Amino acid sequence: MAVEVTAIAVGYPASSFTSPELKNLTEDVGQDSHPSACCSRAMPPRKKRRPSAGDDMSAKKSRQDSVFRKHETSQIREEETFSSKRCLEWFYEYAGCDDVVGPEGMEKFCEDIGVEPENVVMLVLAWKLDAQSMGYFTLQEWLRGMGSLQCDSTERLRNSLDYLRSVLNDSTSFKLIYRYAFDFAREKDQRSLDLNTAKCMLGLLLGKTWPLFPVFNQFLEQSKYKVINKDQWCNVLEFSRTINLDLSNYDEDGAWPVLLDEFVEWYKERQMS
Repeated sequence: MAVEVTAIAVGYPASSFTSPELKNLTEDVGQDSHPSACCSRAMPPRKKRRPSAGDDMSAKKSRQDSVFRKHETSQIREEETFSSKRCLEWFYEYAGCDDVVGPEGMEKFCEDIGVEPENVVMLVLAWKLDAQSMGYFTLQEWLRGMGSLQCDSTERLRNSLDYLRSVLNDSTSFKLIYRYAFDFAREKDQRSLDLNTAKCMLGLLLGKTWPLFPVFNQFLEQSKYKVINKDQWCNVLEFSRTINLDLSNYDEDGAWPVLLDEFVEWYKERQMS
């Protein structure tokens, strides 16, 4: 019985052996001190496993996912890329058949981006576009400025409003915007800015940052001045940045314009009374 089991274990039917053969096989097995030696003679070499149908499907799905991700990434990049054509179409939504966005188009434009026309961010935007006339954006200004901002749609510009506001926090940029505002707001046939417009622009630019603006505005209202020239305009900014609120460091013999000398005198008299 033990011989038969041994014969079956190595893969041969017991009936196929004669007694001497069984004896020899039994001796061989008994002499081998390592069972694995028997297995190595009886079992065929292990072959490399071929991929199953499931493996093929998994690999195919992986390739498809990779292609899909590449396509999806390509679409996202295309959407993120500035389009001159889209920017041009966006311009004509407000310009109509003209090559300039006028007051009516500007009103709709402000409404679409959610900003009041008198908001300071519109001044910053005009500066970015290098617009030459208040209330108007030409096609060339629009394409150049919106291109620099990488904005070709209402949504993209809305997303850039915080950036435009932040520009005012940079002192160098603010000074450029302040100087730009004078030429932007004045009548092109005039070298000076009429007083009412000057007060509005000063309020827009300095009203929230210069504590003395309210009293300076009162001074302008009761003064003899009807216009503000560019030298006066630029010096008001310098005054607001360098002169103490109590005016203690103001040098009356300095190179300040007469306008500011008169303001200091008026303010001190007002304080004394």
